Amino acid sequence: MKKKYLFLVALSLCFSLFVGCTQASLENNKPKEESQTQNEQKKDEKQQNIFYVKPSQLNLRESHSTQSPIIYKLSRFDKVEIIDNNSYVDENEQQTKWYNVKFINDNDEEKAGWVSSEFLTQDKHDLLSENLKGVDLSNYPKTYEYENNKRQKVKGIYVTINSILGDNLDRLIKLCNESEINAFVVDVKDDFGNMLFKTDASEKFAPKANEKALSKENMSKLIKKLNDNGIYLVARIVTFKDPIYTEYYPERAIINKETASTFVSKDGLRWASAHDRNLWEYDVSVAKEAAQIGFNEIQFDYVRFPASNGGKLDAKLDYRNSSGDTSKAQTIQSFLKYAKENISSENVYISADIFGLVGSVPNDMGLGQHWEAVSGVVDYVCPMMYPSHYGNTVYGLDVPDAHPYETVFQSAKDSIKRNKNVDNPATIRPWIQDFTASWVKGNIKYNETEVRAQIKALNDNGIDEYILWNAGNKYSFEQ
Repeated sequence: MKKKYLFLVALSLCFSLFVGCTQASLENNKPKEESQTQNEQKKDEKQQNIFYVKPSQLNLRESHSTQSPIIYKLSRFDKVEIIDNNSYVDENEQQTKWYNVKFINDNDEEKAGWVSSEFLTQDKHDLLSENLKGVDLSNYPKTYEYENNKRQKVKGIYVTINSILGDNLDRLIKLCNESEINAFVVDVKDDFGNMLFKTDASEKFAPKANEKALSKENMSKLIKKLNDNGIYLVARIVTFKDPIYTEYYPERAIINKETASTFVSKDGLRWASAHDRNLWEYDVSVAKEAAQIGFNEIQFDYVRFPASNGGKLDAKLDYRNSSGDTSKAQTIQSFLKYAKENISSENVYISADIFGLVGSVPNDMGLGQHWEAVSGVVDYVCPMMYPSHYGNTVYGLDVPDAHPYETVFQSAKDSIKRNKNVDNPATIRPWIQDFTASWVKGNIKYNETEVRAQIKALNDNGIDEYILWNAGNKYSFEQ
Protein backbone atom coordinates (compact mmCIF):
# COMPACT_ATOMS: atom_id res chain seq x y z
CA MET A 1 0.00 0.00 0.00
CA LYS A 2 2.83 2.35 0.94
CA LYS A 3 4.66 1.60 -2.34
CA LYS A 4 1.50 2.31 -4.31
CA TYR A 5 1.06 5.64 -2.52
CA LEU A 6 4.67 6.66 -3.28
CA PHE A 7 4.22 5.69 -6.91
CA LEU A 8 1.14 7.89 -7.23
CA VAL A 9 2.93 10.85 -5.61
CA ALA A 10 5.87 10.46 -8.00
CA LEU A 11 3.51 10.20 -10.96
CA SER A 12 1.72 13.36 -9.83
CA LEU A 13 5.01 15.28 -9.52
CA CYS A 14 6.10 14.18 -12.99
CA PHE A 15 2.79 15.35 -14.44
CA SER A 16 3.12 18.73 -12.70
CA LEU A 17 6.64 19.17 -14.03
CA PHE A 18 5.49 18.23 -17.54
CA VAL A 19 2.64 20.77 -17.44
CA GLY A 20 4.94 23.46 -16.06
CA CYS A 21 7.59 22.84 -18.72
CA THR A 22 4.96 22.81 -21.43
CA GLN A 23 3.54 26.15 -20.27
CA ALA A 24 7.03 27.65 -20.04
CA SER A 25 7.80 26.38 -23.52
CA LEU A 26 4.61 27.89 -24.87
CA GLU A 27 5.37 31.17 -23.09
CA ASN A 28 8.88 31.29 -24.54
CA ASN A 29 7.58 30.57 -28.00
CA LYS A 30 4.96 33.34 -28.06
CA PRO A 31 5.18 35.35 -31.24
CA LYS A 32 7.48 38.38 -30.98
CA GLU A 33 4.65 40.48 -32.30
CA GLU A 34 2.60 39.78 -29.18
CA SER A 35 5.50 40.81 -26.93
CA GLN A 36 6.08 43.95 -28.94
CA THR A 37 2.39 44.81 -28.77
CA GLN A 38 2.46 44.51 -24.97
CA ASN A 39 5.52 46.77 -24.81
CA GLU A 40 3.84 49.31 -27.07
CA GLN A 41 0.71 49.20 -24.90
CA LYS A 42 2.79 49.84 -21.77
CA LYS A 43 4.56 52.69 -23.55
CA ASP A 44 1.23 54.18 -24.63
CA GLU A 45 -0.13 53.88 -21.10
CA LYS A 46 2.91 55.68 -19.71
CA GLN A 47 2.66 58.36 -22.41
CA GLN A 48 -0.94 59.03 -21.36
CA ASN A 49 0.41 60.03 -17.96
CA ILE A 50 3.03 62.46 -19.31
CA PHE A 51 2.23 66.17 -19.08
CA TYR A 52 4.18 69.39 -19.69
CA VAL A 53 4.30 72.57 -17.64
CA LYS A 54 2.70 75.55 -19.41
CA PRO A 55 3.68 78.65 -17.37
CA SER A 56 7.23 80.01 -17.09
CA GLN A 57 7.17 78.85 -13.44
CA LEU A 58 4.90 76.46 -11.54
CA ASN A 59 5.03 75.49 -7.88
CA LEU A 60 5.29 71.79 -7.01
CA ARG A 61 3.56 71.54 -3.60
CA GLU A 62 3.43 69.02 -0.75
CA SER A 63 -0.33 68.53 -1.05
CA HIS A 64 -3.28 69.58 -3.20
CA SER A 65 -3.70 73.08 -1.80
CA THR A 66 -2.32 76.52 -2.60
CA GLN A 67 -1.58 76.83 1.11
CA SER A 68 0.72 73.81 1.04
CA PRO A 69 4.54 74.29 1.24
CA ILE A 70 6.46 74.52 -2.05
CA ILE A 71 8.79 71.60 -2.79
CA TYR A 72 10.24 72.76 -6.09
CA LYS A 73 9.72 75.35 -8.84
CA LEU A 74 8.98 73.82 -12.23
CA SER A 75 9.59 75.63 -15.53
CA ARG A 76 7.84 75.73 -18.89
CA PHE A 77 8.42 72.53 -20.90
CA ASP A 78 9.30 70.53 -17.76
CA LYS A 79 7.93 67.00 -18.13
CA VAL A 80 6.00 65.47 -15.25
CA GLU A 81 4.45 62.03 -14.88
CA ILE A 82 1.10 61.48 -13.16
CA ILE A 83 1.59 59.07 -10.26
CA ASP A 84 -2.08 58.08 -10.19
CA ASN A 85 -4.93 58.86 -12.54
CA ASN A 86 -7.15 60.47 -9.93
CA SER A 87 -7.49 64.23 -9.69
CA TYR A 88 -8.19 65.97 -6.40
CA VAL A 89 -10.18 69.12 -5.79
CA ASP A 90 -8.60 71.90 -3.73
CA GLU A 91 -10.32 72.09 -0.33
CA ASN A 92 -10.45 75.89 -0.53
CA GLU A 93 -10.97 76.29 -4.28
CA GLN A 94 -13.55 73.74 -5.37
CA GLN A 95 -13.01 74.43 -9.07
CA THR A 96 -9.28 73.64 -9.03
CA LYS A 97 -8.18 70.08 -9.77
CA TRP A 98 -4.80 68.78 -8.65
CA TYR A 99 -2.58 65.94 -9.83
CA ASN A 100 -0.03 64.00 -7.85
CA VAL A 101 3.08 63.96 -10.07
CA LYS A 102 6.75 63.05 -10.11
CA PHE A 103 9.53 64.96 -11.81
CA ILE A 104 13.28 64.44 -12.47
CA ASN A 105 15.22 67.62 -11.79
CA ASP A 106 18.51 68.85 -13.30
CA ASN A 107 20.50 66.77 -10.82
CA ASP A 108 18.62 63.59 -11.80
CA GLU A 109 16.80 63.63 -8.45
CA GLU A 110 13.17 62.54 -8.37
CA LYS A 111 10.74 65.02 -6.84
CA ALA A 112 7.11 64.14 -6.11
CA GLY A 113 4.31 66.51 -5.23
CA TRP A 114 1.13 68.21 -6.36
CA VAL A 115 0.36 70.66 -9.17
CA SER A 116 -2.80 72.31 -10.41
CA SER A 117 -4.06 70.54 -13.53
CA GLU A 118 -4.94 73.81 -15.31
CA PHE A 119 -1.23 74.52 -15.78
CA LEU A 120 -0.46 71.21 -17.50
CA THR A 121 -0.87 70.05 -21.09
CA GLN A 122 -0.12 66.92 -23.08
CA ASP A 123 0.42 68.82 -26.32
CA LYS A 124 3.81 70.54 -26.48
CA HIS A 125 2.50 72.97 -29.08
CA ASP A 126 0.33 74.54 -26.36
CA LEU A 127 3.59 75.80 -24.86
CA LEU A 128 4.51 77.96 -27.84
CA SER A 129 4.04 81.70 -27.68
CA GLU A 130 2.56 83.67 -30.58
CA ASN A 131 5.96 84.39 -32.16
CA LEU A 132 6.70 80.64 -32.28
CA LYS A 133 3.53 79.54 -34.03
CA GLY A 134 3.99 76.95 -36.74
CA VAL A 135 6.99 75.32 -35.06
CA ASP A 136 6.87 71.51 -35.13
CA LEU A 137 7.75 69.83 -31.82
CA SER A 138 6.96 66.28 -32.86
CA ASN A 139 9.56 63.50 -32.77
CA TYR A 140 11.59 64.09 -35.95
CA PRO A 141 13.34 60.95 -37.30
CA LYS A 142 17.15 60.97 -37.56
CA THR A 143 19.86 58.49 -38.49
CA TYR A 144 22.14 58.35 -35.47
CA GLU A 145 25.27 57.22 -37.30
CA TYR A 146 26.33 56.46 -40.86
CA GLU A 147 28.28 53.26 -41.43
CA ASN A 148 30.89 54.88 -43.66
CA ASN A 149 31.01 58.15 -41.69
CA LYS A 150 31.28 57.41 -37.99
CA ARG A 151 30.53 60.11 -35.45
CA GLN A 152 33.55 61.83 -33.93
CA LYS A 153 34.06 63.60 -30.61
CA VAL A 154 34.92 66.85 -32.33
CA LYS A 155 37.49 69.24 -30.92
CA GLY A 156 37.69 71.65 -33.77
CA ILE A 157 38.94 74.99 -35.05
CA TYR A 158 37.52 77.45 -37.55
CA VAL A 159 39.46 77.72 -40.84
CA THR A 160 38.91 80.46 -43.45
CA ILE A 161 39.26 80.09 -47.22
CA ASN A 162 42.49 82.10 -47.10
CA SER A 163 43.96 79.83 -44.42
CA ILE A 164 43.14 76.56 -46.09
CA LEU A 165 44.45 77.72 -49.46
CA GLY A 166 47.48 79.61 -48.14
CA ASP A 167 50.60 79.22 -46.03
CA ASN A 168 48.58 78.71 -42.83
CA LEU A 169 47.36 75.25 -43.81
CA ASP A 170 50.49 73.33 -42.80
CA ARG A 171 50.62 75.26 -39.52
CA LEU A 172 47.03 74.28 -38.70
CA ILE A 173 47.63 70.65 -39.69
CA LYS A 174 50.65 70.69 -37.35
CA LEU A 175 48.35 71.97 -34.59
CA CYS A 176 46.07 68.95 -35.14
CA ASN A 177 48.98 66.54 -35.06
CA GLU A 178 50.43 67.98 -31.84
CA SER A 179 47.29 68.71 -29.80
CA GLU A 180 43.79 67.42 -29.08
CA ILE A 181 42.38 69.29 -32.10
CA ASN A 182 40.96 66.79 -34.60
CA ALA A 183 38.58 68.77 -36.84
CA PHE A 184 38.45 71.74 -39.21
CA VAL A 185 35.29 73.81 -39.68
CA VAL A 186 36.08 75.20 -43.12
CA ASP A 187 34.40 78.04 -45.00
CA VAL A 188 32.87 76.43 -48.09
CA LYS A 189 30.55 79.41 -48.61
CA ASP A 190 31.81 82.36 -46.56
CA ASP A 191 30.27 85.54 -45.15
CA PHE A 192 30.76 87.32 -48.47
CA GLY A 193 29.13 84.54 -50.51
CA ASN A 194 32.43 83.27 -51.96
CA MET A 195 33.00 79.56 -52.67
CA LEU A 196 35.99 77.52 -51.50
CA PHE A 197 35.77 75.32 -54.59
CA LYS A 198 33.87 75.72 -57.83
CA THR A 199 30.33 74.43 -57.43
CA ASP A 200 27.68 73.70 -60.03
CA ALA A 201 25.21 75.37 -57.70
CA SER A 202 27.04 78.71 -57.93
CA GLU A 203 27.23 78.45 -61.71
CA LYS A 204 23.45 78.16 -61.70
CA PHE A 205 22.52 80.72 -59.03
CA ALA A 206 25.44 83.16 -58.55
CA PRO A 207 28.41 82.57 -60.89
CA LYS A 208 30.48 85.37 -59.35
CA ALA A 209 30.81 83.25 -56.19
CA ASN A 210 33.07 80.85 -58.13
CA GLU A 211 35.52 83.47 -59.44
CA LYS A 212 38.30 82.79 -56.91
CA ALA A 213 37.35 79.20 -56.11
CA LEU A 214 39.55 76.13 -56.29
CA SER A 215 38.88 73.58 -59.00
CA LYS A 216 37.12 70.40 -57.87
CA GLU A 217 40.18 68.40 -58.89
CA ASN A 218 42.46 70.45 -56.63
CA MET A 219 39.84 70.39 -53.89
CA SER A 220 39.83 66.59 -53.96
CA LYS A 221 43.62 66.61 -53.52
CA LEU A 222 43.26 68.96 -50.57
CA ILE A 223 40.60 66.73 -49.00
CA LYS A 224 42.94 63.74 -49.34
CA LYS A 225 45.75 65.63 -47.59
CA LEU A 226 43.44 66.48 -44.69
CA ASN A 227 42.10 62.93 -44.53
CA ASP A 228 45.63 61.57 -44.46
CA ASN A 229 46.16 63.63 -41.31
CA GLY A 230 43.01 62.22 -39.68
CA ILE A 231 41.12 65.51 -39.74
CA TYR A 232 37.30 65.44 -39.51
CA LEU A 233 35.91 67.95 -42.01
CA VAL A 234 32.94 70.24 -41.44
CA ALA A 235 31.72 72.47 -44.29
CA ARG A 236 30.59 75.85 -42.96
CA ILE A 237 27.92 77.37 -45.18
CA VAL A 238 26.83 80.93 -44.45
CA THR A 239 23.16 80.65 -45.22
CA PHE A 240 21.02 83.77 -45.38
CA LYS A 241 23.65 86.53 -45.28
CA ASP A 242 24.81 86.58 -48.89
CA PRO A 243 26.01 89.75 -50.70
CA ILE A 244 26.74 87.95 -53.99
CA TYR A 245 23.38 86.17 -54.20
CA THR A 246 21.48 89.39 -53.49
CA GLU A 247 23.47 91.09 -56.24
CA TYR A 248 21.91 88.65 -58.69
CA TYR A 249 18.49 88.69 -57.02
CA PRO A 250 17.90 92.12 -55.47
CA GLU A 251 14.16 91.41 -55.43
CA ARG A 252 14.85 88.59 -52.94
CA ALA A 253 16.84 90.73 -50.48
CA ILE A 254 15.48 92.09 -47.20
CA ILE A 255 14.32 95.66 -47.69
CA ASN A 256 14.42 98.66 -45.35
CA LYS A 257 10.90 100.03 -45.72
CA GLU A 258 11.88 103.57 -44.65
CA THR A 259 14.53 103.95 -47.33
CA ALA A 260 13.21 101.42 -49.88
CA SER A 261 16.80 100.16 -50.11
CA THR A 262 18.36 96.76 -49.47
CA PHE A 263 18.94 96.09 -45.77
CA VAL A 264 22.60 96.08 -44.78
CA SER A 265 23.76 94.70 -41.40
CA LYS A 266 26.40 96.38 -39.19
CA ASP A 267 29.19 94.55 -41.01
CA GLY A 268 28.11 96.19 -44.28
CA LEU A 269 26.75 92.99 -45.85
CA ARG A 270 23.40 92.33 -47.49
CA TRP A 271 20.93 89.68 -46.35
CA ALA A 272 18.55 87.67 -48.50
CA SER A 273 15.13 86.66 -47.25
CA ALA A 274 15.09 83.50 -45.14
CA HIS A 275 11.73 82.78 -46.76
CA ASP A 276 13.33 82.53 -50.21
CA ARG A 277 13.02 78.92 -51.40
CA ASN A 278 15.32 79.72 -54.33
CA LEU A 279 18.10 80.48 -51.83
CA TRP A 280 17.22 77.30 -49.90
CA GLU A 281 17.85 75.31 -53.07
CA TYR A 282 21.16 77.13 -53.66
CA ASP A 283 22.55 76.59 -50.15
CA VAL A 284 21.47 72.96 -49.99
CA SER A 285 22.89 72.26 -53.45
CA VAL A 286 26.25 73.66 -52.29
CA ALA A 287 26.01 71.46 -49.19
CA LYS A 288 25.40 68.33 -51.29
CA GLU A 289 28.44 69.07 -53.43
CA ALA A 290 30.54 69.54 -50.27
CA ALA A 291 29.33 66.17 -49.01
CA GLN A 292 30.08 64.49 -52.32
CA ILE A 293 33.63 65.85 -52.43
CA GLY A 294 34.45 64.49 -48.98
CA PHE A 295 33.19 66.64 -46.09
CA ASN A 296 31.86 64.66 -43.12
CA GLU A 297 29.39 67.26 -41.93
CA ILE A 298 27.51 70.33 -43.14
CA GLN A 299 27.23 73.26 -40.77
CA PHE A 300 24.79 76.08 -41.48
CA ASP A 301 25.81 79.44 -40.03
CA TYR A 302 23.75 82.63 -40.09
CA VAL A 303 20.78 80.30 -40.29
CA ARG A 304 18.58 83.03 -38.91
CA PHE A 305 17.03 86.40 -39.56
CA PRO A 306 19.28 89.45 -39.08
CA ALA A 307 19.61 90.89 -35.59
CA SER A 308 16.62 93.17 -35.12
CA ASN A 309 17.03 94.23 -31.48
CA GLY A 310 14.74 91.47 -30.25
CA GLY A 311 12.26 92.03 -33.07
CA LYS A 312 11.99 95.79 -32.56
CA LEU A 313 13.21 96.49 -36.12
CA ASP A 314 10.64 94.16 -37.68
CA ALA A 315 8.26 97.03 -38.39
CA LYS A 316 10.95 98.68 -40.52
CA LEU A 317 12.02 95.59 -42.45
CA ASP A 318 10.31 93.77 -45.30
CA TYR A 319 11.37 90.11 -45.06
CA ARG A 320 9.66 89.26 -48.38
CA ASN A 321 7.49 86.59 -46.76
CA SER A 322 5.62 85.04 -49.66
CA SER A 323 5.81 81.54 -48.17
CA GLY A 324 2.89 81.79 -45.76
CA ASP A 325 5.10 81.00 -42.75
CA THR A 326 3.52 82.22 -39.51
CA SER A 327 6.73 82.88 -37.56
CA LYS A 328 10.47 83.33 -38.00
CA ALA A 329 11.11 80.20 -35.96
CA GLN A 330 8.89 78.17 -38.28
CA THR A 331 10.85 79.44 -41.30
CA ILE A 332 14.24 78.53 -39.84
CA GLN A 333 13.04 75.09 -38.74
CA SER A 334 11.45 74.47 -42.14
CA PHE A 335 14.74 75.30 -43.88
CA LEU A 336 16.65 72.90 -41.61
CA LYS A 337 14.10 70.16 -42.33
CA TYR A 338 14.45 70.81 -46.05
CA ALA A 339 18.24 70.61 -45.73
CA LYS A 340 18.14 67.44 -43.64
CA GLU A 341 15.79 65.69 -45.99
CA ASN A 342 17.84 66.59 -49.07
CA ILE A 343 21.37 66.07 -47.72
CA SER A 344 21.08 63.03 -45.43
CA SER A 345 21.14 60.70 -48.45
CA GLU A 346 24.80 61.74 -48.84
CA ASN A 347 25.52 60.15 -45.41
CA VAL A 348 26.70 63.37 -43.79
CA TYR A 349 25.63 65.01 -40.54
CA ILE A 350 23.85 68.36 -40.31
CA SER A 351 24.68 71.01 -37.71
CA ALA A 352 23.40 74.53 -37.08
CA ASP A 353 25.05 77.49 -35.36
CA ILE A 354 22.83 79.45 -32.96
CA PHE A 355 23.35 82.27 -30.48
CA GLY A 356 24.60 81.04 -27.11
CA LEU A 357 21.82 82.80 -25.23
CA VAL A 358 19.14 80.85 -27.15
CA GLY A 359 19.53 78.02 -24.63
CA SER A 360 18.74 80.37 -21.75
CA VAL A 361 15.68 82.23 -23.05
CA PRO A 362 12.19 80.85 -23.85
CA ASN A 363 11.78 82.70 -27.16
CA ASP A 364 13.64 82.91 -30.47
CA MET A 365 15.39 86.22 -29.63
CA GLY A 366 13.72 87.75 -32.69
CA LEU A 367 16.11 85.69 -34.85
CA GLY A 368 14.01 82.63 -35.58
CA GLN A 369 16.33 80.49 -33.46
CA HIS A 370 14.29 78.51 -30.93
CA TRP A 371 16.23 75.81 -29.10
CA GLU A 372 13.70 72.98 -29.31
CA ALA A 373 12.83 73.75 -32.95
CA VAL A 374 16.49 73.56 -34.03
CA SER A 375 17.75 70.73 -31.81
CA GLY A 376 14.78 68.58 -32.78
CA VAL A 377 15.86 68.54 -36.45
CA VAL A 378 19.67 68.69 -36.78
CA ASP A 379 22.32 66.19 -35.66
CA TYR A 380 24.49 68.76 -33.88
CA VAL A 381 23.45 72.06 -32.36
CA CYS A 382 26.31 74.54 -31.98
CA PRO A 383 25.53 77.42 -29.59
CA MET A 384 28.09 80.22 -29.79
CA MET A 385 29.01 80.49 -26.11
CA TYR A 386 31.59 83.25 -26.49
CA PRO A 387 31.65 85.02 -23.09
CA SER A 388 32.21 88.35 -24.92
CA HIS A 389 28.79 87.99 -26.56
CA TYR A 390 26.75 88.04 -23.33
CA GLY A 391 25.62 91.39 -21.93
CA ASN A 392 26.71 92.68 -18.58
CA THR A 393 24.91 91.09 -15.59
CA VAL A 394 23.75 88.06 -17.65
CA TYR A 395 23.92 85.00 -15.36
CA GLY A 396 24.58 87.47 -12.52
CA LEU A 397 28.06 88.24 -13.85
CA ASP A 398 29.24 91.86 -14.02
CA VAL A 399 31.21 91.31 -17.23
CA PRO A 400 30.71 87.77 -18.60
CA ASP A 401 33.80 88.14 -20.81
CA ALA A 402 35.88 88.36 -17.63
CA HIS A 403 34.38 85.09 -16.34
CA PRO A 404 34.97 82.44 -19.02
CA TYR A 405 34.30 79.42 -16.80
CA GLU A 406 31.18 80.76 -15.10
CA THR A 407 29.63 82.10 -18.32
CA VAL A 408 30.10 78.92 -20.32
CA PHE A 409 29.11 76.72 -17.38
CA GLN A 410 25.73 78.42 -16.96
CA SER A 411 25.07 78.60 -20.70
CA ALA A 412 25.90 74.89 -21.04
CA LYS A 413 23.73 73.99 -18.05
CA ASP A 414 20.75 75.82 -19.52
CA SER A 415 21.31 74.26 -22.94
CA ILE A 416 21.34 70.74 -21.51
CA LYS A 417 18.10 71.45 -19.66
CA ARG A 418 16.48 72.66 -22.88
CA ASN A 419 17.71 69.61 -24.77
CA LYS A 420 15.74 67.43 -22.36
CA ASN A 421 12.58 68.97 -23.82
CA VAL A 422 13.31 67.36 -27.19
CA ASP A 423 12.28 63.77 -27.98
CA ASN A 424 15.22 63.18 -30.34
CA PRO A 425 17.70 65.97 -29.52
CA ALA A 426 20.85 67.01 -31.31
CA THR A 427 24.26 66.55 -29.73
CA ILE A 428 25.44 69.81 -28.16
CA ARG A 429 28.78 70.98 -29.58
CA PRO A 430 29.43 74.63 -28.60
CA TRP A 431 31.62 77.25 -30.18
CA ILE A 432 33.91 78.82 -27.57
CA GLN A 433 36.12 81.90 -27.51
CA ASP A 434 39.80 81.90 -28.46
CA PHE A 435 40.21 85.64 -29.03
CA THR A 436 40.44 88.78 -26.92
CA ALA A 437 37.33 90.97 -27.17
CA SER A 438 39.08 94.34 -26.94
CA TRP A 439 35.81 96.18 -27.66
CA VAL A 440 34.17 94.90 -24.46
CA LYS A 441 34.58 97.22 -21.50
CA GLY A 442 36.12 95.23 -18.65
CA ASN A 443 37.40 92.48 -20.98
CA ILE A 444 40.31 90.20 -20.15
CA LYS A 445 43.01 88.81 -22.43
CA TYR A 446 42.26 85.31 -23.69
CA ASN A 447 45.04 82.74 -23.82
CA GLU A 448 45.14 78.99 -23.31
CA THR A 449 44.18 79.37 -19.63
CA GLU A 450 40.90 81.08 -20.53
CA VAL A 451 40.20 78.57 -23.32
CA ARG A 452 40.84 75.66 -20.94
CA ALA A 453 38.47 77.24 -18.41
CA GLN A 454 35.68 77.17 -21.01
CA ILE A 455 36.43 73.57 -21.94
CA LYS A 456 36.33 72.61 -18.26
CA ALA A 457 32.95 74.33 -17.91
CA LEU A 458 31.64 72.19 -20.76
CA ASN A 459 33.18 69.00 -19.36
CA ASP A 460 31.71 69.73 -15.92
CA ASN A 461 28.30 69.68 -17.62
CA GLY A 462 29.04 66.44 -19.47
CA ILE A 463 29.76 68.07 -22.85
CA ASP A 464 32.92 66.68 -24.43
CA GLU A 465 32.96 68.46 -27.81
CA TYR A 466 33.78 72.04 -28.80
CA ILE A 467 34.95 74.30 -31.64
CA LEU A 468 37.35 77.22 -31.16
CA TRP A 469 36.65 80.50 -32.94
CA ASN A 470 39.38 82.91 -33.90
CA ALA A 471 38.68 85.00 -37.01
CA GLY A 472 42.41 85.15 -37.83
CA ASN A 473 42.86 81.40 -37.26
CA LYS A 474 45.57 81.89 -34.59
CA TYR A 475 44.94 79.50 -31.75
CA SER A 476 46.12 79.29 -28.15
CA PHE A 477 47.00 75.60 -28.38
CA GLU A 478 49.76 76.25 -30.91
CA GLN A 479 53.25 75.64 -29.52
